[in-house]
Amino acid sequence: MNASLEKKKILETENYSYHFDRAIYINRESKKIFSFEYIEDNSSAVLKQDILEENENDDWKFYFNSPVSESVKNEIKGILAR
Repeated sequence: MNASLEKKKILETENYSYHFDRAIYINRESKKIFSFEYIEDNSSAVLKQDILEENENDDWKFYFNSPVSESVKNEIKGILAR
């Protein structure tokens, strides 16, 4: 299995859904968001570690390659609130 398929399987197993317009994977229960680029640029082991990492607060946790601006965070949160 190639790395991309393995990562997709990991995400699906952990109940992440893909948001096509934003190119992100979302898990509403754990309140975590992974960008497609972050997933592609990191190993399956790192992805598993990040998925298992405890989200210590009640806010969304963003896993992106570069810092996410507050305006982008708020835009994504607004989409998810619908």
